[in-house]
Amino acid sequence: MDFNFTAEQTALYKQIVAFAKTELDNEHAAERDRNQTFSRELWGKCAQHKLHALSVPEELGGAGLDSLSTTIAMEAFGYGCEDGGFVFAVGAHHFATANPISTFGTEEQKARYMGPLCDGTQVGVNAMSEPGAGSDLGSISATAVKDGDGYRINGIKTLGTNGPVADLALVFAVTDPEANAQARLSGFIVDTKSEGFTVTERFESMGHRTVPLGELKLDNVYVPAANLLSGREGGGVGMFNHAMMWERVGLFAAHAGAMQRILEQTIKFARKRVQSGQPISKFQGVSHKIADMKVRLEASKLLLYKAATQLDTSRMASFDASIAKLFTSEAFVQSAMDAMQILGGVGYLTGKFSVERDLRDALGSTLYSGTSEVQRNIIAAWLGL
Repeated sequence: MDFNFTAEQTALYKQIVAFAKTELDNEHAAERDRNQTFSRELWGKCAQHKLHALSVPEELGGAGLDSLSTTIAMEAFGYGCEDGGFVFAVGAHHFATANPISTFGTEEQKARYMGPLCDGTQVGVNAMSEPGAGSDLGSISATAVKDGDGYRINGIKTLGTNGPVADLALVFAVTDPEANAQARLSGFIVDTKSEGFTVTERFESMGHRTVPLGELKLDNVYVPAANLLSGREGGGVGMFNHAMMWERVGLFAAHAGAMQRILEQTIKFARKRVQSGQPISKFQGVSHKIADMKVRLEASKLLLYKAATQLDTSRMASFDASIAKLFTSEAFVQSAMDAMQILGGVGYLTGKFSVERDLRDALGSTLYSGTSEVQRNIIAAWLGL
């Protein structure tokens, strides 16, 4: 399997890195992290390179990239932008909201909603998780009951990435409680300004502090039947799983980009930092850690590129995406830990280096898009265990 970049992919990577480094205000990333600031200005700038919709067809307002090129672009984004929370916000919007609507939406839904989702005008949130249901989709309790020419949705959704600032929500709710686990849920496109839709809480998190995270309450929210995703009931589980496959590849490619940046920062520091009359890079205890960081990075990229080529083309896509997500998330944590150890006290300080922020962000990567334990369950199931 050949993963050498084409000339177009190489140019794409360089363009996005240059854009992120010069236009996304890395200088104030630590300040935004401290203040938990989400920047709509930077969000709008990302539309220049279609970062909200890399995989969305051009006729719908996206970049129209294939899955591997999308993965490469997200890797470049994660490398060039030092605000991990902002990268996470853009990725979640792209893969968990814009992508499923562009894939499963009716022609009318695509024409109405994809433009604002692609051009940076709107922010989207995927509303699946609930206080009592995370990866266990069979425990979702939010309901959508028919009412005239539409539905009334009631329920509470939690840990919604972008939720407090979202303009549009992709809400999953039970439409047939008697159906089997694969057919009981449906997806709905919901305007967050709808009567009865409220943000009941905004959470403060350990990492990714620049992405708004919150709890959403839907109290008898009316949604017209035209907003039933795909125009039919019962397809919610498949739609959500499709979104998660893309997220486990695309979003974690951005984490691989962050790992590349961390590696380069660590090498630079180790070459300059002198102890006992020589650079600390000359000590095996340091150089071996850096070598392991490089190995984890290259392995992560290969797994992500392989998984990317399977998206939308292979029945094994879920298997490969889970492998890539599991390995990359745990590699991200270990590499950030190693970088912290090598930088020592200055790495532990906030603001001077990004590594303490990267470490906090990395820890979350083993939780969202399905925990490491969930990924192992998926992998084991594919192996017939």
